[in-house]
Amino acid sequence: MTSTQHAEPLAPTHPAWFPAAAGAITLVMWASAFVVIRHVAHDISPGSLGAGRLLVAALVVLPLVLRRGWVQPTRHEWILLAACGIGWFGVYNLALNEGERRVDAGTAAMIIQIGPIIVAFLAVWIFGEVLHRWLLIGMVIGFGGVAIIARGYSGGGDGDLVGVLLVVLAAAMYAVGVLSQKSLLRRIPSVQVVFVSFVIGALVCLPFAHDLVDVVTEGGSTLWWTVYLGVFPTAIAFTTWAFALTHTDAGKLSLTTFLVPAITTLIAWALLDEVPPALTFLGGAMAIVGVLLTRRTPARR
Repeated sequence: MTSTQHAEPLAPTHPAWFPAAAGAITLVMWASAFVVIRHVAHDISPGSLGAGRLLVAALVVLPLVLRRGWVQPTRHEWILLAACGIGWFGVYNLALNEGERRVDAGTAAMIIQIGPIIVAFLAVWIFGEVLHRWLLIGMVIGFGGVAIIARGYSGGGDGDLVGVLLVVLAAAMYAVGVLSQKSLLRRIPSVQVVFVSFVIGALVCLPFAHDLVDVVTEGGSTLWWTVYLGVFPTAIAFTTWAFALTHTDAGKLSLTTFLVPAITTLIAWALLDEVPPALTFLGGAMAIVGVLLTRRTPARR
């Protein structure tokens, strides 16, 4: 038996502005992470900051994993989880934390923006995606922007240039994590993926966390800033981002991440009284343009 009546669409269970608000909260939290890392960079070792942040984040998401239930990963999925945890959360935190000892927060946020370019390049090699001309042009412009940023720091000594290269390494590790998650999320819940990645990343950082016990026992602002990094920019921000992504066009939402360097620079200017070198703004703009070009699709013949 058929019916000519049309089913009414289900009304959303939340106000229409919730996804936009969730996305905005995520961007501010991610931007604040660069500023906090820069603020405490010389008060705690890179390994201790990374391990503490990731352990706190793991504890925050653990109840969600227990509620959702455990999905047993296959051997191949364990390899991908290891790549994600070691690369994105382990090496990424070590490289970024050490890099921000040498470069300011705004510069670090701009360099990290080349991550999507590295993702697009690796996807050609790993997933066999097409290496079209816009990808090549975007890569040249994007990495040209990073070269300009490095040129702006080269006059300040080798340490500054090393800082730029460390943040580039962090961006590359971000790309490794994104590509690993692409396959994992087909079967394993996202909260389980991030929880396991947090734990693996913390284990990678722990051998370099020689002062973590002292930071915990002494307390003080450094400990609480570490807890902040684990709770807000890591655990909560990934949750709000996932909510926004569920209710918003993915392409449009991903473009909003280009606001992170601007927000970071404003927060760092207001709280730390630091502004990136002039060449950094030119290089950062080129990096963003490069990413946008890599997302263009060639016209079909």
